[in-house]
Amino acid sequence: MSLVKDTPVRTRAEVRRGLLRTGRWSLRYGARTLLVCVVLAVLTAGAMVLAIGNGTYELSPPEVLSTLAGDGPPGAGFVVLDLRLPRALVAALVGFGLGMAGAVFQSLTRNPLGSPDVIGFGNGASAGALVAIIVLDAGAARTAVGAVCGGAATAAAVYLLAWKRGVHGYRLVLVGIGASSVLGAATSFLYLRADIGKAAQAAAWTIGSLNARDWNDVRVAALGLVVLAPIVLAYGRRLTMLEMGDDSAAALGVPPERSRLVLLGAGTGLTALAVAAAGPVPFVAMAAPQLARRMTRAAGPNVLAAGWTGAFLVTAADLVTQRLTGSALLPVGVVTGVAGGAYLAWLLRAERRGSRL
Repeated sequence: MSLVKDTPVRTRAEVRRGLLRTGRWSLRYGARTLLVCVVLAVLTAGAMVLAIGNGTYELSPPEVLSTLAGDGPPGAGFVVLDLRLPRALVAALVGFGLGMAGAVFQSLTRNPLGSPDVIGFGNGASAGALVAIIVLDAGAARTAVGAVCGGAATAAAVYLLAWKRGVHGYRLVLVGIGASSVLGAATSFLYLRADIGKAAQAAAWTIGSLNARDWNDVRVAALGLVVLAPIVLAYGRRLTMLEMGDDSAAALGVPPERSRLVLLGAGTGLTALAVAAAGPVPFVAMAAPQLARRMTRAAGPNVLAAGWTGAFLVTAADLVTQRLTGSALLPVGVVTGVAGGAYLAWLLRAERRGSRL
């Protein structure tokens, strides 16, 4: 989808072609993409309802919906609204943010491996949050600030090191992998310097966990989407042109480096705030854009479809963890890590068969 200025004309033929006009602006969309987004939104909502109803105090989907409407069984209000709803919302918001960020980075690098958890941006946010947790004994707000600062510093370092008359996709991926290794060593050092209690807390957080999420974490995750998602959507058309190469984008009137910097900043912010809310949930940012592209069969970054795919993946993974263990204690990152490892093996095999590796 993309927003472009246009004249205030609207016809039925344009609607059939996937173009809606209003005032000076027009919205171009694909019918299949729109259908995929709607289906994923419904599936995400259904998974959230099932996850909210799961637990020691089990609730059926109608009971969950009636509780959300303010007319549930006795005692269900506290369980649903204070304990389980924040967790479900964090899962959906974090997945949406990671899916959008993954679409941005994969499109900029023109590489399916160019996701923030591979090229180090997620690790930078994680390292910044760990400094806040272990060194500064920070709460949720300061941990979010630490994650944003760590992600921004990593993004700036990787961008500058990858710069050579512009930023090439493969160079960005390779420099990012190196930065990820350095940050992994830094986080190991932080564990060694921490006392046992803080190290255990940080270790549980770095797996990617939705345990004990509250409304503060919902606000942190929502902040990234409210502020940064509109920027990504507004630059969606430029992102599509950047996929064709800097020369082609410049010929079409898109300033490559300025657009790349804005998109890198927005993608890094989405990643950092998602990490601050739930820890580094692995492989979602890598898998969501590729799955979205296969479902929509549309060219371009598919940032909106990737966001909804990420939201469904994390929400479904949270539901699976609860169904498998009978509780909500297993970190959701364990499930996404196992599934993501299998997906990565399949992706590498497909890339090799296509002579792209």
